[in-house]
Amino acid sequence: MVTTSRKQFQQDFVVIADRFSALRRRLDGDLLTAGDPEYDLARQTVSLRANRYPGAIVRAANANDVAAAVDFAREHGLPLSVRSGGHSLAQLSVIDDALVVDLSRLKRVTIDPETRLARVQPGATSGDLAGPANALGLALTTGDTHSVGMGGLVTGGGVGYMVRKYGLAIDNLVSAQIVTAAGEIVTASETEHPDLFWAIRGGGGNFGIVTEFTFRLAPVGQVLGGALVLPATHEVVRGVLDQSVAGPDDLTLIANLMYAPPAPFIPESQVGQPVVLVLAVWTGDMHDGERALAPLRALAEPVADTIGPIPYPAIYDYMAFAAEPHAASIRMMFADDLSDGAIDAILDALAHPSSPFAIIQLRGLGGAFARVDPDATAFAHRERRYFVAVINVWLDASEDPVPHEAWTNGLWEVLRPEGTGVYVNFLENEGANRVREAYPGATYDRLSQIKARYDPDNLFRFNQNIPPRA
Repeated sequence: MVTTSRKQFQQDFVVIADRFSALRRRLDGDLLTAGDPEYDLARQTVSLRANRYPGAIVRAANANDVAAAVDFAREHGLPLSVRSGGHSLAQLSVIDDALVVDLSRLKRVTIDPETRLARVQPGATSGDLAGPANALGLALTTGDTHSVGMGGLVTGGGVGYMVRKYGLAIDNLVSAQIVTAAGEIVTASETEHPDLFWAIRGGGGNFGIVTEFTFRLAPVGQVLGGALVLPATHEVVRGVLDQSVAGPDDLTLIANLMYAPPAPFIPESQVGQPVVLVLAVWTGDMHDGERALAPLRALAEPVADTIGPIPYPAIYDYMAFAAEPHAASIRMMFADDLSDGAIDAILDALAHPSSPFAIIQLRGLGGAFARVDPDATAFAHRERRYFVAVINVWLDASEDPVPHEAWTNGLWEVLRPEGTGVYVNFLENEGANRVREAYPGATYDRLSQIKARYDPDNLFRFNQNIPPRA
């Protein structure tokens, strides 16, 4: 016996499915549903843990397509999710039965070398921007992986290889074109919709769908960059932490405690050994950079050292593996210091991993990152010194995730008392309290007020959600 509510659902679905044809006619891009040849590929993301079947996927060709999809979802009460690069750690970019707005074809990058302004669509990746910008002697500080879509990366903040010299990606944002929950296409900047402009700089996807960013690029050509691989000892970890915040602003370090990969620059005898793989970028004078790196190199006899003059985009080669499909369990926090006990716990956990691809990532902050007023954007953790992430990765979708999650959570519970706050782009689905850690106090209150103004019905809810203030 089919219940009345089930019958009604079936009837409603038939009506909506029939009206998909009307939406399709409004689009310059594509509308994919189950049975279309490209549907299965289009629903895939980087995460092996997400195997979702959306009701339909709009592969947008322009802002008007995005607006049409938003209108359709709102009018028919459909869940709506947004995908740019598909790297969502919370696996919220593709949702079962939802209408997915896929921005991956919006990849245009246009750079004016005279004004140093770059217009960048949200489906473009860090790598898509870095190459053309470098050809003009310019760069934008973005994420640490070339394949992450700019749409999600930037609206969360954008912590990258030049964060100490040029701050976050959002600190270089001049304006953005946004499709609101009402289906309107607006420009947000310091002078137009300034409240919305404030909110999208760190507030994630809660307030609309960005269809184009305008950034001011920095004059960056060659950098002193590459990998310095050191043995994983307590003294080395402490030294790397100290040097990551003590050096000049031109130096940004990302340290990965991990097992040495079978990379060409790793001696074969060292593959599989625990190491601290430090990715370094120096943006200033090369001779000054060598002096700034000397204390780091003096911490221990290097396992490998590839640091030298390189074009800035080459630093992304070291994290190219992150574009491959994988599963992960991640916990992250900001911290002002790590105790000796915390360092010992990290090294002990690394000695007993559930996966050979486990990583503990430590980044030094400060510099330009810290000189922006915490109230200037929705990214509120400017005073913090360190970025600390426990990242457990495995490559087989059939593996039981429980042991991997237990390893992550076991180390996280030890480290967590020494941290405060979290970077929203490194949050999994960890609950409302963790979202509030990303947006403490007055920041959260202000965001909820802006949410009520631009998305009162919470259409954009598949994100680290901030419900609209009642």
